[in-house]
Amino acid sequence: MGVGAGGGRLRVSPAGSGWALNRRSAADRTRPPARSPRTAGWAQASPRHRSPPAAGPSHRGHPQPTTKVARVVRVGTENPAGGRVHHRPAAVQRRRRGKAPPMDLVIRNARVIDGTGGASYRADVGVQDGRITAIHREGEERGPRLTGQANLDAQGLALAPGFIDMHAHSDLALLRDPDHSAKAAQGVTLEVIGQDGLSYAPVDDRTLAQVRQAITGWNGDGGDIDFTWRTVGGYLDALDSAHGGRGIAVNAAYLIPQGTVRMYAMGWEDRPATPAELDRMRQLVADGMREGAVGMSSGLTYTPGMYADDSELTELCRVVAAHNGYYCPHHRSYGAGALQAYEEMVRLTRTAHCPLHLAHATMNFGVNKGKAPDLLTLLDAALADGADITLDTYPYTPGCTTLVAMLPSWASEGGPDAIRARLLDDSTAEKIRHHMEVIGADGCHGVPIEWDTIEISGVSDPGLASCVGKTIAESAAQRGEEPWVTARRLLLNDNLGSTILQHVGHEENVQEIMRHRVHTGGSDGILQGFKPHPRAYGTFPQYLGKYARELGVMSLEETVAHLTSRPAARLRLPDRGVVREGYRADLVLFDPDTVAAGSTFDAPRTLPTGIPHVLIDGRFVMRDGRRTDVLAGRSVRRTH
Repeated sequence: MGVGAGGGRLRVSPAGSGWALNRRSAADRTRPPARSPRTAGWAQASPRHRSPPAAGPSHRGHPQPTTKVARVVRVGTENPAGGRVHHRPAAVQRRRRGKAPPMDLVIRNARVIDGTGGASYRADVGVQDGRITAIHREGEERGPRLTGQANLDAQGLALAPGFIDMHAHSDLALLRDPDHSAKAAQGVTLEVIGQDGLSYAPVDDRTLAQVRQAITGWNGDGGDIDFTWRTVGGYLDALDSAHGGRGIAVNAAYLIPQGTVRMYAMGWEDRPATPAELDRMRQLVADGMREGAVGMSSGLTYTPGMYADDSELTELCRVVAAHNGYYCPHHRSYGAGALQAYEEMVRLTRTAHCPLHLAHATMNFGVNKGKAPDLLTLLDAALADGADITLDTYPYTPGCTTLVAMLPSWASEGGPDAIRARLLDDSTAEKIRHHMEVIGADGCHGVPIEWDTIEISGVSDPGLASCVGKTIAESAAQRGEEPWVTARRLLLNDNLGSTILQHVGHEENVQEIMRHRVHTGGSDGILQGFKPHPRAYGTFPQYLGKYARELGVMSLEETVAHLTSRPAARLRLPDRGVVREGYRADLVLFDPDTVAAGSTFDAPRTLPTGIPHVLIDGRFVMRDGRRTDVLAGRSVRRTH
C-alpha cells in the first residue's frame, strides 16, 4: 500500500497482488508500437487500445466519436447533435448487464471535475483497457458496486481529464528524456509541438543542419539525437518507437513549422516566393498534413518565416484548411502594433477559411499596459461574425525566447553564418545596435530594447554560465561597458545559442485574457538552459493553485475546462478532454487545497506539489507523486 502525496491510497486486491494493474507492462516494453483503430478521423499508435471510444451526446461543443469499429455494441439512441447512433464499448454493455469481471482499476470517492465546466460531483470511476468504462455517481442507482483488480482511494482528491499543453517545445526532449517529469508531473498527458514555425520536419539534410543551429537555444543542438527522419510522418514514427520501442512519456501532436518549410523551399532569403517555390511549400504542407500533423505554426518575428507576406501565408493556410487542420501563428508583434498584428491573423485566416489558434496571446511591453480588453473586443467581434478562433496563454508575465531573436530581421537574412558575419563587422554591428536601441527592431516587436528587462536564462557554452540569472544591463555594468557590447560578445561567444527571459508583461492583461471563453493553456516552456522559465515546470498547477484557488480568477471547474475539453475541441479529439464513459483514461488526480507550482524563477526545475497521480491510457505515469517507468505516450495524428 502506498500513500499518495495528496492523500490518495492505492490498494491492490489480493487477487491482483499488484500484477493486474500492470500486467501488460513487460509486453509493452518489448512490443513494437501498433496503430489503434482509426476513430472519427484520429489515430494514435498504442499497444494498449483495443476498445473503441463511446459516443456520448455533445456537450459544450466537444466533438464526439461516431465511427463504428471493432468490439462496438450499438445502442439504440440518436445523437441530438448530429443524428448519429451512439456506440459504447462491449465492456460497458457487459457491465450494465451485471456480467463484467473486475476492472483493471477503480478510482473511488473522487471529486470528479469532468472538463465540461459543469459542477463537480462525487463518483467511483472504473478503468478497463485504457478507457473509462464506468462512472458511478454518489447517490445514483447504478447496479452493483464497481470492482477492480486495483483500487485507488481518491478521498480528498479531484479527478480531471489529463491536461493538454497547447504550446510546448518538447520536440527533442521527448526523444532525449524518457522521464520527462517537467510535463508528466504537472498532469500533462498531451503536448502540441512543432511551435513558432521552427522544428525538425519536414527537412532535407541542409535544412536539418540549419534548423538545428537556429533553435539550439530552444532544444539543444541535437547532438545526442539520431535524426533518422526527414518527413513529418518519419518524425512521428520516431516518437512512437523512441526509447527502445517503448514510446514517449506523454502523448504528442505536431504542427508543421512554416519557417522550416520556407527554409526547405527557398532558404533564408527575404523576398517573395516564386510560383515554383510556393508550389513546393504547398506540397510540403499537404504532405505533412496527410502524414498526421494537426495544423501549421508560424513564428512571424523569427527568420526565415517572418519573410513570408500575407498572400503566401494565406495560400499555405488554404492547404491546412483543406486537411481539417488549424493555423497557430506567433504573429508579427506582441509590442508596438500588437493589435494590428492580431487583426492581420484574423483577416488572413478568414480569407483562407482556416481555423485560427493564437499562440501565447499576450499584450506585452509598456505600450500595451491595460490593453487586453482591446484584443478581446477584436476577437469577440470576429467570433460573433462566425470566425473559428481559439488562443492559449501561460500564467506568468515574463516571456522567454532567444537573444538572437531580438535582432532586426534584415540582420538575420541568410541564416546563422550570415548573422555571425554581420556581428563581427563593426560598422554593421553598429547599425544593428541603432536599430535595436533607437528605432525598435521587428525582432523585439517594434519596441526599442530595454536591456534591464533582458535576463539571460541559458547558454550553450558552460563557460559563459556566469551570465545566467543576470540582465544584460547588470552584466554590462559589472564589466564597465555598454549593454550592446555585452550582448554582441555573448551572441558571438555562445554561437547564437543564449536564451532569455524578457520581463515585459502585465498581470492585468494576463488575467483578463485567461478568462475568455476561447482561452486554453499552453506552457511555451523551453526546457534548455541553466535557468529556464518556470512555466516549463509550473504552468498547469499555477493555473489551478494561484489563479483558481488563491485569486479566484476562475472557478476550479472552469479552469479545468480551459486545460482539457477546450484544447481537445480545437484539436478535434473525439475521445479526450472529458471524464466520460468510453473516453480514454488520460486522467490526473490532484488536491485542490494544496496543488501549486513548485517552480520559481530562482528554482525553475522544482516539480509541483499536490498532483500525486497521473494516468495515460489507464496506466500510472505518476503514482504517489513519483514518476513511474511507464512510457504510455504516442503520437496523436490527424487522419483523413
